[in-house]
Amino acid sequence: MKTVKQLLSTKSAQIFSVSEHTSVLDALKVMMEKNISALLVMEGQQLKGIFTERDYARKIVLHGKSSADTAVQEVMTANPITVLPSDTIDFCMGLMTDKHIRHLPVLEADKLHGMVSIGDVVKFIIEDQQQTISQLEHYISS
Repeated sequence: MKTVKQLLSTKSAQIFSVSEHTSVLDALKVMMEKNISALLVMEGQQLKGIFTERDYARKIVLHGKSSADTAVQEVMTANPITVLPSDTIDFCMGLMTDKHIRHLPVLEADKLHGMVSIGDVVKFIIEDQQQTISQLEHYISS
């Protein structure tokens, strides 16, 4: 069974984050510049929450708040669901499906290892299946 640690080894180790006091507008600018849909909210090395496009749509736009005048802390998802590097990809897929979430920070002993998205998980599963198919085809033709 493939693990989160194996998935993280296939992607960039770069983690994008903002502080709780960052304005929503500034957080959105970072998301646009990096072409990402979620940012971790950190205080030093401690994960405080996650801010996503969904948070923006539901907690800023629909409530008529100002992106420039609202701090990320007011609209982030505090205490997000996290996974361990040793958790399986299947576990992540089930968690994301059951909880209707698209991003999972990866923590172990309060140390942040990265973040996996639903896109990362699906891509990893597809690549793994293609590799298995290729190995079986090679075995059959031998």
